[in-house]
Amino acid sequence: MNIINFSEQNSVMNHFMAEIRDKSYQKNRLLFRNNIERIGEMMAYEISKTLTYKTKTVTTPLGTIDIPLVKDEVVLATVLRAGLPFHEGFLRVFDHAANAFVSAYRMYTNREHTEVGVHTEYLASPSVKGKTLIIVDPMLATGGSMVAAYQALLKTGKPASVHIASVIGTPEGVEMLKSNLPEDTSLWCAAIDPGMNEQKYIVPGFGDCGDLCYGEKL
Repeated sequence: MNIINFSEQNSVMNHFMAEIRDKSYQKNRLLFRNNIERIGEMMAYEISKTLTYKTKTVTTPLGTIDIPLVKDEVVLATVLRAGLPFHEGFLRVFDHAANAFVSAYRMYTNREHTEVGVHTEYLASPSVKGKTLIIVDPMLATGGSMVAAYQALLKTGKPASVHIASVIGTPEGVEMLKSNLPEDTSLWCAAIDPGMNEQKYIVPGFGDCGDLCYGEKL
């Protein structure tokens, strides 16, 4: 697996990450969502550099010019609900992409809330057969939701290539993807934190992305 950890580079993405981690900034949901979207835009731009291109002749008012354009058919898939602002950032870059949505959420399976299972109940997707599949989900904690989303999308066909994009991940999540996704998958993360607490929240992380974007749930 090809792993790109943007926190190992100096870029303005680190500035956005500092804000979404800061518990004072987190009080402003609009700012939080905007930063998730901006990280998505920047990550989508970086992914675009790895795609295949084909030259197209474009006619201007004063002549013609050959411009290399993305050849890949991109399917942009999102894990609900936390993935929505991240998805929006990607969609601003890949504005001609087909879109897919998966409802995959984690459930605690013991009273102590230390064991987690993943439940998938909804899928809306075009065929991903032979296409470039980009799955975006801000949180890569255990990796279970991402694997469940990938397996659900495989019901529509086998993609030509797979990119996984997360705002924040853990070594455990990375290992889960390595064990369950194709070897040539690319993983893109704004940061990979040291690990998780007993409740399987990323530490130091920034909390529950869905709640911070849209409010707490029952």
